[in-house]
Amino acid sequence: MKINNREKLLIAVTLSVIALFFADRLVFEPLAGWWKTRQAQIAELRRQVHDGALLLQREAGLRSHWDSMRTNTLPANTSLAEQQVLGAFDRWSRDSGVSVTGITPQWNTEATNYMTLACRVEASGDLGAVSRFLYDIEKDPMALKLDTLDLNAHDGTGQQFTLDLQVSRLALKSAAP
Repeated sequence: MKINNREKLLIAVTLSVIALFFADRLVFEPLAGWWKTRQAQIAELRRQVHDGALLLQREAGLRSHWDSMRTNTLPANTSLAEQQVLGAFDRWSRDSGVSVTGITPQWNTEATNYMTLACRVEASGDLGAVSRFLYDIEKDPMALKLDTLDLNAHDGTGQQFTLDLQVSRLALKSAAP
């Protein structure tokens, strides 16, 4: 092989390697990155479609659960709502044997489409009565949220307890679903 042909061959091979390097950096890597991004987007869209299909399958159950929650909220009339909550506490205390010593209601109306009624309740009784009182609060359809609970033994033997709890309840300002 002549030297001229060999030099031309080496120059051609070198230019081919350089062209392949730039093709890899400028064409293949961006295309591979674009392809991976596209596949990730397709996978995300498929997941969203699957989640949407599951949501549509559960629509009836979700709507009935929302209707149940909406009908169990407090009325928008604050005095009527307080009357319902105070009546419920009276019923729960009679059923359980707990003596309620104080209920302090407080309204939070900062949100635009709902209000919350927070009540601080002080009660006392034996362990069975306090347990029944808490059970009645949790299981009632009124659906109070138990925010804080403080239970202390009132005597040295642990027979009498004082209960200090904070509960809240939702009241929707509008009846629209």
